[in-house]
Amino acid sequence: MNEDCLKLTTYFGERDRSEGRLLADQLLDIYGGHRVQTSILLRGAEGFGRLHHLHTDRLLSLSEDLPVVSIAVDTRERIESMLDIILQVKRRGLVTLERARLLAGEIAPLELPDELDEATKLTVYVGRQERVYRTSAFAAICDLLYRRGVAGATVLLGVDGTTRGQRNRAKFFARNAEVPMMVIAVGAGDRIRGILPELGPLLQRPLLTLERVRICKRDGRLLATPAALPGADDHGMALWHKLMVYTSEAVQYHGEPIHRAIVRRLRSAGLSGATTQRGIWGFHGDHAPHGDRLLQLGRHVPAVTIVIDTPDRIPAAFSVIDELTSERGLVTSETVPAVRASASRRQRGGTRLATHHLRPGG
Repeated sequence: MNEDCLKLTTYFGERDRSEGRLLADQLLDIYGGHRVQTSILLRGAEGFGRLHHLHTDRLLSLSEDLPVVSIAVDTRERIESMLDIILQVKRRGLVTLERARLLAGEIAPLELPDELDEATKLTVYVGRQERVYRTSAFAAICDLLYRRGVAGATVLLGVDGTTRGQRNRAKFFARNAEVPMMVIAVGAGDRIRGILPELGPLLQRPLLTLERVRICKRDGRLLATPAALPGADDHGMALWHKLMVYTSEAVQYHGEPIHRAIVRRLRSAGLSGATTQRGIWGFHGDHAPHGDRLLQLGRHVPAVTIVIDTPDRIPAAFSVIDELTSERGLVTSETVPAVRASASRRQRGGTRLATHHLRPGG
């Protein structure tokens, strides 16, 4: 398989319910019922939304209603076929749609489209217990990416999801071998293209996506600012911007991890929302892959913070992030063609895809 696809991402709280059931269970039931090619449910560590209520695991309380993120990837037809159902059960929070390239099965050498040539985000989906020889698949992938000079990679642990249409949910007292994990990597398009033929043979059943990104900062060095986007495309469809900040629990700003400082500063600045997810393994820049053993918390695990807002508000968010990543961290920006944000019976945006072509470096 090598075809265009859509990535549907939903942001909500772990205690959110719909019709008496946990929203997370309902969404994954829908993905499983529609046999979505790949989906994953990720538990966040901290975040806030349009109502600016801060949710954090800092107090180690089970009642904090931590942020949750679900991602579903498949053909445009399949994603659009279940959109109405998703929106009926998910009445608040954020829903985004993004274009991507989906690769599965045998990964042959390929030419990347022009829009992926400047910089590319590669996401690899693997099972928790998947192995490459005697090494965990996620660790082997990170080692390969690091050796080939990719800018960074972060491993996120899923608690539920689908793989080739099959539902796999984490359970106590089980190996959870097929429960999905994702490795998010960012690098120059030519480097990612060169890695694909090596990456395919490492995995039993390769499943990955490619998306265009801009690398804005790497280890404190400013490489580019987020592209200047109009508020809407030529057809009047709204455009949105996403920033992703890859840091580590061990990297601090004034005595607290950078990702916590970023979330608090963005909240004080009035941004629409931010979500941080804690990884289990990864690297960025020249720092070798590191982290903690599976299902253990520690101070050296990576963290990814996601910020989505309108193009006119992203410069303020980037200013905050630029200041706090003056020495360490990897920062990227992306265009998001469709966003629907709902809170307290108010709604912004929609799910119709905007179209906007960025020039290389533009």
